[in-house]
Amino acid sequence: MKVLIVCSGNVKEFNLILHHAFIYEQIQAVKQNFNIEYDVFNIVGKGILGYLGNLCNYRNKIKSFNPDVVHAHFGLSGLLASLQRKSPVVITFHGSDINLSNVQPFSRIATRLSKHNIFVSSKIQKKIGVRNKYSIIPCGVNLEIFYPIKLKTAREKLNMDMEKIYILFSSNFKRVEKNSSLAFTAIDLLKMDCELIELDNRSREEVNLLLNACNLLLLTSTSEGSPQVIKEAMACNRPIVATDVGDIRELIGNTEGCYLTSFDPADVAKKIKLALQFETSINASERIKDFDNNIISKKVFDIYQKVKR
Repeated sequence: MKVLIVCSGNVKEFNLILHHAFIYEQIQAVKQNFNIEYDVFNIVGKGILGYLGNLCNYRNKIKSFNPDVVHAHFGLSGLLASLQRKSPVVITFHGSDINLSNVQPFSRIATRLSKHNIFVSSKIQKKIGVRNKYSIIPCGVNLEIFYPIKLKTAREKLNMDMEKIYILFSSNFKRVEKNSSLAFTAIDLLKMDCELIELDNRSREEVNLLLNACNLLLLTSTSEGSPQVIKEAMACNRPIVATDVGDIRELIGNTEGCYLTSFDPADVAKKIKLALQFETSINASERIKDFDNNIISKKVFDIYQKVKR
């Protein structure tokens, strides 16, 4: 079976492994477990007009690669992918394509044009109101990459201070929806010698080391779908403090050392203090086993089989 992946490739020297690791790892898991030939069409341009500017090249790609299924990631990519009728289209919606008001209308159109829709959480599906031809399939975690390492060992590999408190921020500080100002304000309220580390432009192996080397993961986003970094932190048995967005409440459940917080900086600071009490690893990796990419890949492959031409 031939599958064409359609996703944004706006970053200069775009690398699927670095910029859309969750897509790449899903592709690799499906390829490893099933007889799939993949190719990727990277969309260059921003906004609906920028995306539609790729239509001619996209249709030429359909003709040359001749896929049995097109799998688009995010709503705008899905809309572009659906503007041809030769190959059936599956769209995975990750959250921002539903939560952002300027994108949501186009995502709604895309859900109607596609053959099948995948939502990474039930909250996203309910928000957009799709009632048929959909599945809830969160992005999986590569448990061969994300696993517990002793904090001392991880810090030695990263040349980090053994005594300092390190808090790993969930993303790039500049991304508005990640709300880093709340994180910095809460850190200031702690009145402790700690450092907030930006998670950006790192290899997957480096992300694993950072998760294991830091005292906790902090996520202060205003909105999310099903954030990968939460699952990855749980796979590493690390404490977590996160705002109650996306499916984080369902992911962490009642796991000790993991705390949901409001958007009040004082509440965030309070939950950080609680999480810092867990100096040793928490028991979260068992809860994340159902998100193993090998399990998720079977669900994705079943969708391909269902819709293929």
